[in-house]
Amino acid sequence: MTTAATLIALAAEEAEQRGNVQLETVGFGVVALVVFAALALVTLSYRNVANRHARKAEAYARTHPAPTSEGHGH
Repeated sequence: MTTAATLIALAAEEAEQRGNVQLETVGFGVVALVVFAALALVTLSYRNVANRHARKAEAYARTHPAPTSEGHGH
């Protein structure tokens, strides 16, 4: 049998054994949830990174003064 014939035979077999399609797609939601949770952990790991080095923060504050409320005319 060729690959195409095998795929057609498998598709015909599977069509006869239809299950609950909604349950088959739950895995996609679970995978998406895990991926987004991992991305959230990566994002949260960068919280407060600027304040880890006091010497650098002080040097930046000296060279970049705080903006005044009248600076932009808003």
